[in-house]
Amino acid sequence: MIFETYSYPRAAVIGNPSDGYFGKTIAFLFSNFEARVQLYETPELQILPERLDGTNFNSIKELVEDVNLAGYYGGMRLLKAMIKIFYEYCAANNIKLDDRNFTIRYKSNIPFRLGLAGSSAIITACLRALCMFYEVTIPKPIFANLVLSVETEELGIAAGLQDRVAQAYECPVCMDFDRDLMESRGYGEYQELDAKNFPHFYIAYRKNLSEGTEVVHNNLKARFEIGDPRVLQAMLRWGQITEDFKVALSNNDYQSMHDLINENFDLRRKTINISKGNIEMVELARSVGASAKFTGSGGAIIGTYTDRTMFNNLHNTLSRKGIEVIKPNIVNN
Repeated sequence: MIFETYSYPRAAVIGNPSDGYFGKTIAFLFSNFEARVQLYETPELQILPERLDGTNFNSIKELVEDVNLAGYYGGMRLLKAMIKIFYEYCAANNIKLDDRNFTIRYKSNIPFRLGLAGSSAIITACLRALCMFYEVTIPKPIFANLVLSVETEELGIAAGLQDRVAQAYECPVCMDFDRDLMESRGYGEYQELDAKNFPHFYIAYRKNLSEGTEVVHNNLKARFEIGDPRVLQAMLRWGQITEDFKVALSNNDYQSMHDLINENFDLRRKTINISKGNIEMVELARSVGASAKFTGSGGAIIGTYTDRTMFNNLHNTLSRKGIEVIKPNIVNN
């Protein structure tokens, strides 16, 4: 029997990057792209490489282009680390696994290193497949924590919980990473939302801006830990922006949502250094009347638009600069 599982990219609607700093966020998954994992029983345990794990290139230029697009590592390390974490979780919780082995492979068309949670989508799909194969049930908040631990503890990548929570719940989620809750039980308060109440969202991305989240967040984490007043104040405000957005959502107040999305990015721009290419993307989107902020750590943006005319203007304006624009198919279980 072949077990096939899927996970999808994440778009941070509001509140990021406060999720890694006891803040509040709202995020959803969208199925325009996907990470897929296949797992089936075999005599030996084997992890099969995908395109991003290749080591053969036609030229030095091709190698450099590959690194610029996908970084230095593919997805095999993600699978390997998730299998290790899964085994250790089961052992710690007296969950006995049978002696079967398996072959596992992955495939992903999620634009990589653009703040769309492509890596955690692969890890999530892997954990989902392992749970199906061994018939193990893991509560969603713990599931999200295990996925996060693959990157932060096993691989040393700076990351926050919101990607993994959205991917564990497979629906839009409002997340409160309250410090007391996080320190006492290890996870926050997660409320599922209905996408039917959302405004019109677009997502735009520029592949040549690919940059790992660890590059963006390492400096921010250090500043947070030493108590940089600007960073601490920004985290508090991002949390309040999320609360205000939630109220606007319940009131169908689209103008307030538009303004809060813009404020989220403007505060980020005052707090963290942002590249010219990313700033240009946001400013181009705003030039046609749309709101705009990062979907994650940079390289892709999300925002709202009012109607088809504005979306067409947005698409035409950004595409002239080589920027892809899509309407997200929001996953809403």
